[in-house]
Amino acid sequence: MQLFTELRQLADLEWEFIDGSIVKVHQHATGACSEDKEAIGKSRGGNTTKIHMAVDSSGLPVDFIVTGGEVHDSKAAIELLEQLPDAEHVIADRGYDSEKVREHIRAKNGVPTIPRKRNSKIGNGDIDWCLYKYRHLVENVFARLKHYRSVATRYDKLARNYASTLALACCLIWRPMWVD
Repeated sequence: MQLFTELRQLADLEWEFIDGSIVKVHQHATGACSEDKEAIGKSRGGNTTKIHMAVDSSGLPVDFIVTGGEVHDSKAAIELLEQLPDAEHVIADRGYDSEKVREHIRAKNGVPTIPRKRNSKIGNGDIDWCLYKYRHLVENVFARLKHYRSVATRYDKLARNYASTLALACCLIWRPMWVD
């Protein structure tokens, strides 16, 4: 985690992209004997964990949090945004459409680029659609992270151990930036 913390100091924070992705939890990864947080959600599909990731404008991971799979994106967004440094624009998908999230972004002197839900009466007149098209950068990070077996399927019982594995995988994504 310390290495990942050092690497993210180099991030290009003109734009921040946030999104979440669900990861299946192996059947033996539940039931830790300690009181530490597990961050495993129960649903009809089985046990899941959700990774809430923030990516910079170069498509490199900046920060993340790990929650249970049932936690909605907009619920975890405030916690994730509090950890992030200020950015000019914060781009997210419709799952983050709430005034609370928008106000939090504006309070950090950022511009929210979040499309409204289909049933919204306000509409999407204020969205920069050209900037929104770059949201694929956060999806690309999830695709690269899930190449690692220990990230794609969670085998760790505790959330802190899984977060450490995820941080190591994020460091490996940053690796091409170190090589001259």
